[in-house]
Amino acid sequence: MTGIATPLTELMVATWRKSSHSGGEGNECVEIATLRTQVAIRDSKVTHGATLVVSADAFAAFVEGVTRR
Repeated sequence: MTGIATPLTELMVATWRKSSHSGGEGNECVEIATLRTQVAIRDSKVTHGATLVVSADAFAAFVEGVTRR
């Protein structure tokens, strides 16, 4: 083992957070985790399900596009 974190290793120890705009019921939330060079996104109701991992730049562009509306 080289000691270099792989994306899977990073996901296993990631700190996940929900948007401050999420409702209190927890019905329709996504969570994100900031990795070294990427951002992971998952359904907060299915935390052991699929995870989408995108570059930090792609996520920033997405957030910028959404907030402009």
